[in-house]
Amino acid sequence: MSEAFGPEQQRIGNQQREEAITALNDHFAMARLDIGEYQERVNRASGAQSYFELAELFRDLPQPHPPFLAPPSVPFAAVPPPPPGYVPPATQPYYPPPTGPQPQYAVPPPPPGVVPPGYGTPGAPYGFDPITGVPLSDKSKIAAGVLQLFLGNLGIGRFYTGHTGIAVAQLLTCGGCGIWSLIDGIIILVNGGTDAQGRKLRD
Repeated sequence: MSEAFGPEQQRIGNQQREEAITALNDHFAMARLDIGEYQERVNRASGAQSYFELAELFRDLPQPHPPFLAPPSVPFAAVPPPPPGYVPPATQPYYPPPTGPQPQYAVPPPPPGVVPPGYGTPGAPYGFDPITGVPLSDKSKIAAGVLQLFLGNLGIGRFYTGHTGIAVAQLLTCGGCGIWSLIDGIIILVNGGTDAQGRKLRD
């Protein structure tokens, strides 16, 4: 008689592997993993076949975790009635919220002649591309280029810009033996590029 498979034995696809690698990239950026641990876990995520194998990679890490590893929501259990003669403990006194007009604090305007990029435009904190009018990315082309030059064999620059597919390919090929990652880093530094949402990398 064959043993029934639980959800942890269910097979996974490329989408779950890429989500796991993206979460590992966030932990690496927050210095929770050193370069050796990061590379070893990314290699395990790339070759994982089940949910259990990916869950093991995040057992000792706090959030963020891949979305598919979120615990299922559990409905609230019914609270049993108190036993006869139960007296609830004393509670803190209730203070009603204040009434009447409350003081308003205005946000000071920027100094004369100094207007930060995207000031007054919440959807574009770094301004707009003057050619296309599309909001600029929150990612820096200098950071992306330098990461590609020095850590391109791990695809770190492409993980930074959100191009997970390219980053995984560079990771598995050691940056195309170092040539692909070197050229990629130079192109990003010279010509810039876009992030995964198609927004131009800011200077």
